[in-house]
Amino acid sequence: MIEDLPELIALHPLFAGLPADVAALVAGCAHNVAYDAGDRFAREGTPADHLYLVRRGRVALETASPHGPLLIETLEAGSVVGWSWLFPPYRWALDARAVEPVGAIAVDARCLRAKADEDPAFGYALLQRIVAVVVHRLQATRLRLLDVYGDAVTR
Repeated sequence: MIEDLPELIALHPLFAGLPADVAALVAGCAHNVAYDAGDRFAREGTPADHLYLVRRGRVALETASPHGPLLIETLEAGSVVGWSWLFPPYRWALDARAVEPVGAIAVDARCLRAKADEDPAFGYALLQRIVAVVVHRLQATRLRLLDVYGDAVTR
């Protein structure tokens, strides 16, 4: 089992294929975290101060509704939790809840933004990859709306 943080980061799909020194750069901002089933580690509207690289377990992305939490998407190992940390006002857009025990790498957002500012090539590569996550989430949300509202959405 791999325990070396830079190696774990290099293997995560968000950073896979980037130059080897990127993983060490990101590892300087990162640490391992674990959450039990039911734990909420991001709450809509609160400060978004970490990027999470999910290593194991499943995470529900949810938003509040008058009828209780509305599931937007369920993420698994290899996924990313969070993009709100990159865009002001740096507040979570959704809740993140561990559906089952979750192991992840938490990357300090302020540290990561500073490293991206110091190294524009890294910053651009990171931005491209995070925007791909945002696009994927928007598509997942659109599909969820179709599930919930069906034909009413298209009228």
